[in-house]
Amino acid sequence: MDFLIEAILSVVRPIGITEPVLQFMLVNAILGISMYLLLRTGMFSLANAGFMAIGAYVSVLLTKELDFALGAALVVAVIVCALIALPIGLPVLRLRDIYLAIATIGFGEVVRIFFLNVDNMILSYLNTFQDAGLRRYELVGGGRGVRNVERLTETWHLIVFLIVIIFLLTRLQRSRFGRAMVAVRQDERVAANMGINVVYVKNMVFVLSAMLAGAAGVFNGHLTRIVTPEMFGFDRAVDILAYAVLGGTSVWAGPIVGGFVLTALPEVLRRFNEYRGVFNGLVLLLVIVYLPGGLINPQGWRKLWASARRRLTGQPAQPEAGGG
Repeated sequence: MDFLIEAILSVVRPIGITEPVLQFMLVNAILGISMYLLLRTGMFSLANAGFMAIGAYVSVLLTKELDFALGAALVVAVIVCALIALPIGLPVLRLRDIYLAIATIGFGEVVRIFFLNVDNMILSYLNTFQDAGLRRYELVGGGRGVRNVERLTETWHLIVFLIVIIFLLTRLQRSRFGRAMVAVRQDERVAANMGINVVYVKNMVFVLSAMLAGAAGVFNGHLTRIVTPEMFGFDRAVDILAYAVLGGTSVWAGPIVGGFVLTALPEVLRRFNEYRGVFNGLVLLLVIVYLPGGLINPQGWRKLWASARRRLTGQPAQPEAGGG
């Protein structure tokens, strides 16, 4: 594995990609896949920043306070995310489109505010009901967050995890459940008439997506060595969506490429760091306009090439088949 990592780094180092940057690229690829599952089922949910926060906080508390190994903390954090996602998904997933997005943004904000204020809530409980007489209580640090987290995440952890997820994802897409996901995205009513349990499919995908986002939070928390509520706000939710949109959702490789590109771009353009947001927005805008299916979309590239060739040669556009 060390040889593979060094081989990858030898290729990307000339463009400014170091091993820490590669690690964050892999974390964001996992986040992109978590969003890909939702979009492939037709769910415009922005809850994954909240689940990432839950995974991060649960794991760093376990490793820091209870001396859990990273693997054990990962398992517990992922299970916690699943247990929270299941009851949240049952009512929320009845909504669609922008209403679902708004509701899940609300969930993410509730999670962020909870971790911002949970220390005060516990302090109030102890002083009111236990007569503890405490003036201060710190579990997650409020706005300061949990600091001095041990850096436990290794590059090979991320590579192995991503390979396993890709393997399971390809198996899932070829299964009956994977075909049901596509059917639900295309038309829920038709899917229901075909005998597909739409509620079950949507909830299971929501839970799987939450588990992946939580796992990404675990790895991220043990890379940054600090976990604060502000790391998981609306900006993070939009970033996760952007990974999937940029790469495309027609195949699983799309969100991985999207996560890689949007993470690496600021490092490649480090000298223009003050314009980071401008470059990211410009890349996303160009892809949406000229490659609406994302970067990993062969049909979109063929159409773009055909359009560019017509413009260069002055040929008129070909009428679409079946036109009147």
